[in-house]
Amino acid sequence: MNTSTRKQPPSGEYKHACMNLETKWRQYWDKHQTYAATIQTDQPKYYVLDMFPYPSGEGLHVGHPVGYIASDIIARYKMLTGYNVLHPMGFDAFGLPAEQYAIQTGAHPQATTQANMAKYEQQLRQMGLAYDWSRKIATCDSSYYHWTQWVFLALYNHYYHTKRQQARPIAELTDHLKTHGTDELHAATHDHHDLTAHEFNQLNTHQREHVLQRYRLAYLDDALVNWCDELATVLANDEIKDGLSIRGGHPVRQTKLKHWKLRVSAYAPRLLAGLDNLKWSDALKRIQRHWLGRSSGMQVTFAISAAQVQLKIFTSRVETIYGVSFLVMAPEHPLATELTTASQLEDVTTYLHQVSSQSLKERAAGTNIPTGVFTGSYGLHPLTGRQLPIWISTYVLMDYGEGAIMAVPADDERDRLFAEQFQLPILRHYQAHTPLDGLTPTQARTRAQELLLERQAGQPQINFRLRDAIFARQRYWGEPIPIYYDGKTPYPLDPAHLPLKLPPMDEFTPADTGQPPLASVKDWTYQGHPLDVTTMPGYAGSSAYYLRYMDPHNPSALVGAAAAAYWQNVDLYVGGAEHATGHLIYARTWNMFLYDIGISQTEEPFKQLLNQGMMLGESQYIYRIKGSNTFVSYGRHSHHQTQRIPISITLVDGGRLNLNTFRTWRPEFADSTFICDDDGHFRCESVIEKMSKSLFNTVAPDAIIKQYGADTLRLYEMFLGPIDQAKPWSPAKITGVYRFLGRFWRLFHRHGEFAVSTEPPTHQELQILHKTIHEVRSNTTSFHFNVAIASLMRATSDLGRLQCTKAKILHPLVLLIAPYCPHLAEELHEKLGHEPSLFTHACLPEADPVYLSDPTYELPVSVNGKVKFKVMMKQEATEAHIKAEVSAHPLFQTVTTTSTIVKWIIRPQAIVNLVTRAKEPPQTS
Repeated sequence: MNTSTRKQPPSGEYKHACMNLETKWRQYWDKHQTYAATIQTDQPKYYVLDMFPYPSGEGLHVGHPVGYIASDIIARYKMLTGYNVLHPMGFDAFGLPAEQYAIQTGAHPQATTQANMAKYEQQLRQMGLAYDWSRKIATCDSSYYHWTQWVFLALYNHYYHTKRQQARPIAELTDHLKTHGTDELHAATHDHHDLTAHEFNQLNTHQREHVLQRYRLAYLDDALVNWCDELATVLANDEIKDGLSIRGGHPVRQTKLKHWKLRVSAYAPRLLAGLDNLKWSDALKRIQRHWLGRSSGMQVTFAISAAQVQLKIFTSRVETIYGVSFLVMAPEHPLATELTTASQLEDVTTYLHQVSSQSLKERAAGTNIPTGVFTGSYGLHPLTGRQLPIWISTYVLMDYGEGAIMAVPADDERDRLFAEQFQLPILRHYQAHTPLDGLTPTQARTRAQELLLERQAGQPQINFRLRDAIFARQRYWGEPIPIYYDGKTPYPLDPAHLPLKLPPMDEFTPADTGQPPLASVKDWTYQGHPLDVTTMPGYAGSSAYYLRYMDPHNPSALVGAAAAAYWQNVDLYVGGAEHATGHLIYARTWNMFLYDIGISQTEEPFKQLLNQGMMLGESQYIYRIKGSNTFVSYGRHSHHQTQRIPISITLVDGGRLNLNTFRTWRPEFADSTFICDDDGHFRCESVIEKMSKSLFNTVAPDAIIKQYGADTLRLYEMFLGPIDQAKPWSPAKITGVYRFLGRFWRLFHRHGEFAVSTEPPTHQELQILHKTIHEVRSNTTSFHFNVAIASLMRATSDLGRLQCTKAKILHPLVLLIAPYCPHLAEELHEKLGHEPSLFTHACLPEADPVYLSDPTYELPVSVNGKVKFKVMMKQEATEAHIKAEVSAHPLFQTVTTTSTIVKWIIRPQAIVNLVTRAKEPPQTS
């Protein structure tokens, strides 16, 4: 046997080599810039991206890397199959948490954010992730937010042409208004007013700009927002629960503020149509389709008794028009005050104040007991002339349709509940004795549309639930908005003067008046004019970052033409499904806009999407008797009035609380007393739930890597279960994966020596190898990482049992495990005599079909019910052939030396069982 041997660490065991080899190869990758991506026109590209992480002060826990490891496996796999891979990483570094921390501690957000990013990067590097760190970006760097501001100005300087379904320069719209007014103006707007060319031309500069704000893709408008006085900022719906801010538990109220908005609603039809061609999960597409909310129906106009205004509603059920018995407006409807009569003014004012603390999310959820108030006004039914009372209620949302509905309580459950609550009419047989009597629903819909069109009281309309996005926050730690003011009229900065840098500040608390922190900055001006004092929202920096990664150091463009043409878009995007209705909507909209103006090369930014499941932790809870500092063991807590409290998992061992350690965990628990079980132990309640810092059930990856190595952590997180499903973290099971890597290592070592032979492989060994190649390749590309790992484990066991040490078998196995355990693979690849790095000099082996169609099978041979050895048999082997092959096996001779075979039980393609009895010792004379 021709064997290559090299001196290894004592005993040659993996655990002795693991830490050194992982450090060695991370240093090698850094030194040689192994994963730095450049444009290679002779290679196919593959762009894999992780969703932009926000760097919190606590660092990563073991749940965070699930997606990062998955994307890394695919990136490395693509490298080994001939692709030029772009795999970047950076940080979504602006945000309210850093600013709130600054307000509480006095630490500048810039300093804390930089420290947090450094911690994240150190942890990510420790995992051996194949990132091109030379492309690292952070949203708080002015060299990056220069281009976020540039995109905002581009949006400001464009409108959306609804007929061409494309963004066009605002100058084109201005020219149209000068020549034709609003006649044949196909422009998306939130506030259309008819205007002749003569009327437009008579306007001064400020007045013209007021008109253009109705059409710009970035525009200034009144917006209903969730305002928190204590935090002095606008909060998103998911930042509020029960009328209080999740951060701090402060009261939140609904109020109108002048706000920057983005006209994302204009892109709703394209956002909906684009889903058809994306390799996203059906579940995620359903979420987006629901969020976009396409409805086909009619806009119906109701004249108002004793008023010169009209109330417009949108309905997708126009065939129910004869069943309308009242009208309902959202509390924020612009006509709510105007239509309130003097006699109802006090009631309406009181009601509007009461509901102002409810978030839009809470209103949408609704209750079984509807609330509302009568305005005192009546609308006129467009077909019957019947008077319809006009009410205000929170069950109608300003965000949908026209912010008002025609109520048909006989046909709609919420309308019925409202009618019953306020004793309003319910027309039970509303289609009888009308022009719709006897028609099918489709026929009735058509006829109702005809009737409304004849009376000029309605027009067909496609409606979307998607609403324009608020694009401003009253905070400091965010991108400054590049707008200055002449009086109250906004104007854009010259793009040549970007970036507009965030000014240094020591005090980040908003003014008592609610003015943002930037309002207190001296000389916050542009060419003598005051600058906008709000900053951009959290999603601004993450809406086009994938394009900047393509060309991160370009000083003159968001992305250069050559880089955009080569990298195109993201081939695989990995992240949580919780971003389906926020980030993914906004990023797709930004990309479509940038495609319209020739920056992005593709209409959709993310071809394929992989949502990783969350990591579940084992939380520990204890029970405190209310009003005391006495705790009672789990199981006995039901005999007392108790409060359930989560505690750190580090305080618990085997379900039992370490009492002394608990007393020192927090000062408030120093004098705690305990009611224990009869055996003197204090038991805790164990619950499997989402891993979260607030539940103290997180596990830092650093400790796992220190004990087992990064490859073990990577492999374990992928082996826990399907990537897209939630899975519990179980530290007790990680040792099984660690032992597997030890067995894999021992395939290449004998008695502390590296020992791999050049002997030719057997047919059986080749079958094991090529079956494994096929399974690992197919399961990796389909994201069934746990199944691919199981194949590697099975092959390792089979080859170990055969004592295979052959390079032609083992080296391909190294390449197969490389995407999963890159440090281990690099070390073995080098020891096998190959030039590093394998990710630049090696190719993943292909499965040979010859070895996949198996003409033989492995037949176990048991002795008295216990398997002793196995033989390879041809499929067509008869019982006589099987008996002959078993008898010829070396281990058969061992059996017959000490035993006598009493019976052969042969089951072809299943098992052979030998029934034996011990031989009698020879008699001596």
